[in-house]
Amino acid sequence: MTATHIPAGFERQSRRSPLTDPWEPIYSKQTPDAIILGLRLATPHTNARGFVHGGLIAALADKAMGHSCGHKMRGAYSLVTVSMSIDFISSGQIGQWLTVETDVIKTGSTICFAQCVVRADDAVIARANATFRVVTKKE
Repeated sequence: MTATHIPAGFERQSRRSPLTDPWEPIYSKQTPDAIILGLRLATPHTNARGFVHGGLIAALADKAMGHSCGHKMRGAYSLVTVSMSIDFISSGQIGQWLTVETDVIKTGSTICFAQCVVRADDAVIARANATFRVVTKKE
C-alpha cells in the first residue's frame, strides 16, 4: 500500500468542522450501523516525538462515535458528548492509514452509548467509549 492509497469504500467526509479542517483530508465509510472515519497520517497529525498526537485520536474518536450514534438514529437528532474515556494502547506513524471503527451500544430517547477502536494500518492503537445526550435538532 502506498502512502497516498485510500482503501476501497472511503470517500471524503461531508461533515467537516473548524477543529478538524487542518487535518483534512479525512475520509468516511458508511455501514448500516456506523460511520467509519479514515485518515492517512501525516506530519500535521503528529506530536513533537513524530507519532500521531493523542488529541487527534481523541477528537476523531469523539467525532466517529457521535456521528455513528446520529447515523443509527437516522439523523433525526443531534448529539452532545457527555463523557468520553480513552485508552492509548500504541502509537501511529506517518504514512499509516488510521481508522476509527464504532460500535453503537444503545440508543435511547435521551442518551446514546458507543465504543470504538482506533487502528493504524491493522494495529489497534486506542480504544474509547462515550456517552452522548440526545438533543432535538434545531430547524
